[in-house]
Amino acid sequence: MKPLILVKHSLSLLKPGTPPHQWQLSAEGRDRCQPLAERLLQYAPEALVSSTEAKARETAQLVSTPLSLPVEVMADLHEHDRKNEAFYDLDLFNNKVKAFFQQPNQLVFGAETANEARKRFSSAVDAVQQRFPNQTTVVVAHGTVISLYVSQLEPVDPFAFWEKLDLPAIVVINDGELVEVIESV
Repeated sequence: MKPLILVKHSLSLLKPGTPPHQWQLSAEGRDRCQPLAERLLQYAPEALVSSTEAKARETAQLVSTPLSLPVEVMADLHEHDRKNEAFYDLDLFNNKVKAFFQQPNQLVFGAETANEARKRFSSAVDAVQQRFPNQTTVVVAHGTVISLYVSQLEPVDPFAFWEKLDLPAIVVINDGELVEVIESV
């Protein structure tokens, strides 16, 4: 089996009053996509898939040309559903995310539990791998669901893992095992 490369999208432009799933990349976030593409080239990716969210689609689009790959947008790769939440300052947001990871069966933040988000994302990743069998595939997605996915493969604290991932970051998985984590590109 070939590697699955999960990419946490690049840096967004935070816009209070606009739902996060609609946020675009900041100028710095767009600039960060060039070194991301250069780093991804070392894996010789054969397919490029994105979450439906704007920041992930934009990240994927910006790396698609250097990778010489079209972007395929697939359902259910989106971030933990928190469309019903307000914009929070960084400390409060981090506390809510921590509670989300620590109480995976309880609805403590957003509109789905951590286990519901993990199951949805895992099923979507399975669908990606079925769509691109035996191909090194890059999936541009989001930190929370990537952390949940990794924590089901490896004994890692998903909150601590999430905290380490910058915008963008790369997680390489092969045969269901965590092979490499590039926390910051």
